[in-house]
Order: sequence, then C-alpha cells, then structure tokens
Amino acid sequence: MSSSSTIFTLTEDLLIRIFNKLDSESDRKSTRLVCKELNRVDSLTRKSLRILRVQFLLSLLRSHPNLLSLDLSLCAHIVDATIPFILRQLGRDSLSLKTLNLSRSTGLTHSGLEILMRACVDLQRLDVSHCRGYGDREAAAISFASELRELTMDKCLGISDVGLARIVISCYKLEKLSLRWCMRISDLVIHLLCNKCPQLNCLDFSYSKVTSESLRSVALLSNLETLAMVGCRFVDDDGLKFLENGCPLLQEIDVSRCARITSAGLISVIKNHPALLHLNAGHCFSELSTSFVNCLKNVKHLKTLSLDGCQISDFDFETLSTSCKWLIGIGLSKCLGVTNKGIMQLVSGQFDLKNLNLTCCDSITDAAISALADSCRNLESLKMESCIMITEKGIFQLGSFCLRLKELDLTDCCGVNDRGLLYVSRCSELSCLKLGLCTNISDKGLSCIGLSCSNLLELDLYRCTGIGDDGLGSLSSGCKKLKVLNLSYCTQVTDRGMTYVGSLEELSDFEMRGLLNVSSVGLAAVAFGCKKLADMDLKHCDNIDGSGFWALAYHARNLRQINLSYCAISDMALCMVMGNLPRLQDAKLVNLCYVSVDGFELALRACCARMKKVKLDSRLMMLISTEILESLDARGCHIRWD
Repeated sequence: MSSSSTIFTLTEDLLIRIFNKLDSESDRKSTRLVCKELNRVDSLTRKSLRILRVQFLLSLLRSHPNLLSLDLSLCAHIVDATIPFILRQLGRDSLSLKTLNLSRSTGLTHSGLEILMRACVDLQRLDVSHCRGYGDREAAAISFASELRELTMDKCLGISDVGLARIVISCYKLEKLSLRWCMRISDLVIHLLCNKCPQLNCLDFSYSKVTSESLRSVALLSNLETLAMVGCRFVDDDGLKFLENGCPLLQEIDVSRCARITSAGLISVIKNHPALLHLNAGHCFSELSTSFVNCLKNVKHLKTLSLDGCQISDFDFETLSTSCKWLIGIGLSKCLGVTNKGIMQLVSGQFDLKNLNLTCCDSITDAAISALADSCRNLESLKMESCIMITEKGIFQLGSFCLRLKELDLTDCCGVNDRGLLYVSRCSELSCLKLGLCTNISDKGLSCIGLSCSNLLELDLYRCTGIGDDGLGSLSSGCKKLKVLNLSYCTQVTDRGMTYVGSLEELSDFEMRGLLNVSSVGLAAVAFGCKKLADMDLKHCDNIDGSGFWALAYHARNLRQINLSYCAISDMALCMVMGNLPRLQDAKLVNLCYVSVDGFELALRACCARMKKVKLDSRLMMLISTEILESLDARGCHIRWD
C-alpha cells in the first residue's frame, strides 16, 4: 500500500493529533507537501501565521480558520480599507485572534485600527511598536481591545498622556506594558496606570521623560516583577528609594544609562529585595562602591549582573565571587580595572556561568581565559571584542574545555590566527562567531570552521583581508544553516566566492561592502541562489553595473532593507530595484553619482506606498519634489538626510 493511500485510512482526528506533535516548522512544511489532505489538516491545526504579503492575507485567513496569532509586521501595504474588506469577504464580524503583531504597520490609522480592535474581541497581546505616526487617536482605537494583557508601544512617538489614559482605563487587565521611546508621556499617566492596572507585572518606560516621581506610584504595584527604565535621565536615587519598601515581587530591574543614579540608590532597592534575579546597572556610575558590592551578599539568588562601563578592582571581584555564587551571566563590557587576577577570582567556583561579556577589557591575557575555561565549562556565550592580548593559547583552552559555546566574539582580537580557529572549531555547537578585524586568519582557518561548525547561523568576517574564495567554498559546504554573513572589505573575494555564497539557501542578512573584485556576475549568483535574503549591504561595490542590479530586482523578492550608497547604479536600475522589490521598506541611497534628480523622484514614486525609512543626500532636500516628500511623510516614511 502506498504512503498516500495509507494516509487516507486515518481519520481527521488522528491526523490533527499527528500535526500537533510536530514542533519544528520545517517538519510541518515537509509533511504538508506530501498531499492535499495533509496540507488541509495543517491549515486546520495551525495556530500562528506570519504574513509576508498583504495580497495573500484574505486567502490565508480563509484557509486557516483556527488562527490565534497573526503577524502583519511585514505587510507594508496594509491600509484602513483592507480591514473592513477582509471582514466582509470572510462573512463575519469578529476574529478569534489572541495575539496580533502590527509593528511598523504605519499604513493603518485610527479608523482601520478601531475596526480591527472591535473585531478581535479576545485579543490579549498587541504589538504596535515603531509606528512612529501613531498618536492619541490610535491609542483611543486600541482601547477597544479591553481584554489586552500585553501591549508593546515602543517608539509610538505621537502618543501622549491623553491617549495612554484611554488605554489604561479600558484595558485594566494589562500585565505587560512597554513604552520605550514614548517621549510625550509623563508622571501623570504613570500614576494613573499604576492605580488602574494592579495586575501589571512587567513595565518598561525606557528613554522616556518620566521622573523619579513616577517611581512613587510604581512602588504600589504589588505584582510587578520586571522594571526597565534604561536611559531615563530624570530618574535619580530619590526615585529608587520609593522602591525600597515597594514591589515585593520584583525580580528584574534595568537602570542602565541612567546618569543620575548612583550605587547608593541601587543599594536602597537591593537590600529589601532578596529575590532579585537580574540586575543591569551598566553605564550608571563610574566607580563601583564597596558598600554596593557588599550589599549584593543579600541577593542570594542573583542570576545575571551587568556592570558595564564602571571602574572595578580585584577586591571587588573577590567579593563578587563569594557573594554571588549562582551567577549565569556577567556583563563587564568597557569596565576599567579588569585584570587577570580579578577574572581568576571571579570565575573560581562559578560553575554555572553561561554568559560573560569582556568587551574592551584589553588588559586580560591568556592566563585569565585559561582560568575561565577551566572553571566555567558550561559557558555558552563569551564576548571578547578588542581583547588584544588574547592569543591562540587562550583559544586552545576554550576549545578544549568550553565545548558548549554557542556564541563567541573575537572581533579585533589581533592575536587570533588560523591555529586559533582550529581550536575554535572544536566547539561544534557554535551558532554565532564574530571575527571582524582579525587580519591574521586565512582560508585555511575558515576551512576548519566550515568542516566542524555545521550549526553556525551567524558569521562576521568584517575586514578579514586574508579571507578569499577558497575559504567561502569550505564554508558553503559545511555551514548550510548560515543566516547572517558579513564579508565587508574582504578584498580577496571575487565572483567565484559569491557563487559559493549563492548556495547558502538560508542566508537572510548579507553585508558585502567594498568588495571591489565582485562584479554583476557575483551579485546575480547571490540574488538567484539566496531566496530568503532580507537585508543586503552593497555600499562601495564599485564594479557592479546595471545587469547585477536588474538580477537583484527580479530575484531577491524578499529584500526588506538595502544599502546602495556609493554604488555605480543608473536611474533606470535604481527605479527597477526600488519598484520591483515588493517587501522593500528601508533603503540607503547616499552619494549615487550616476543617478539624477529625476531618477531619484521616479524611484521614490515607485516605492512610496511601502517605504518606512529612506536615507538620502542632504543636497537633494531642496531638489526633490515637495509633493513626493510630503507623500512619503504622510505614509509614515522617515527620511534621513546625510
């Protein structure tokens, strides 16, 4: 009996149970391609969907009747009229969605948003982040989703106290709220929020203008577990003192880049919150006080600690090693005073440590890395950018003992060579490897990575001038899962290397700045082979002509962001790229010497409806038609003038 006929003997209930056991999206895809019946069952069981093009929205909603989660963040063309049209075509007044992502959906305004919110009667999670044009009318529309539990409004720049108050009063069941970069909200609405939404357990008002007075109200939130106020320049120690006897369930606090907060203010929070798990005080104070370090003894279960940018001593490290024995993550980026002795004291006994950031700690040597590797064998992420004294000896220890490493940043570690990459390749679980500015590595070392690190998803080779086509050949053979690749200024790479890159079918982000030996042939190979490309940087690729850009326009249909600055592109080729890529939303078009003002206008008209960001020469500000600039602005496109 054939496999397809066997399937027909199974009841729909059994097929649904089979599909519910499939966790991997790739497994579901392979299964639904077997026959029409399995494809139908997949549609019935699918609970979440990410729409890539708005023209498919209606048909997908029809074929997936049981959706609970819908992501429209990539649908640049969705407008107000789309919502009532779809509801009429579906023949219903409501949708069963519980989660909706409208991030960057700037085409929707208050009228379309209100219809959508009224239709989603059971909506619990909503993301409207980066909708810069959203203001109080859009906030009023959101308030109709009264069952909301989670709301993300990052960079909704037009929303003020008035609009947020409407949401707070109607959506009193809110548990998580993010207001990052909402610059028009004040202490007044934070006070209202804390009174009307007592179930709030996660609050983020980073980079806003709220002051310490807001924390007086925040302290009343008895269920609050996570509080983030990164870069709040009007919050000081007096504000933190309000939290001293408030928020009894607080587990995570992020006060990084709050310039007016000192260690004294943090002590007032720490001493009465022994259940604290995560503390980020990066770039808050220049020097670590002894009283602050000693206070950490009270936090017995602290898991992550970030002290980026502060002055720290060997004695502080010794105290931390005895006080915080269960740390799984430590951030010491750009800290002054980090020595071999300090690191050795810190890591002794830290057997559970998984993440360590030593970026720009340029005084440490192989001795510190050896001690780290010997003590912390469960390490998964290690960042050592600009640790210039690290050599192959330290890398050898990592490759010998830290075999669970998934992320390794060796950017600008000039002591790393091919032998070092041989040792790195022993970490077969690596998914992210950054080797930018490592000028002593070559194709030989990269071949070791290609042979052993089959799980690699991200590789940064920025300005690795020793890397050429042969290394890319080995990489493309062994690292088939690669999604992010940076080859900028790897000047030995030619069209042959681009052919190898073109075989990486999962590649989504590709930087190839300054590849002077790559022509249109190489670009065409990448455009044709890498169908999932979403972000591409071609800045200073001088040898690519019209044929390469035409290949890009016809084959790279999923591109969302592109940098064409300083390229030799013509009026017609620019118009083709901008107009023919249906998902393009962000373009950098600086110093295009062969493009006329008419060429820019034609290209901008061709993509006006879907662009979110455009970067142009400042000289064009007075030359491009006011009508075009106003049209872009009206559709929510942010124009940056260089």
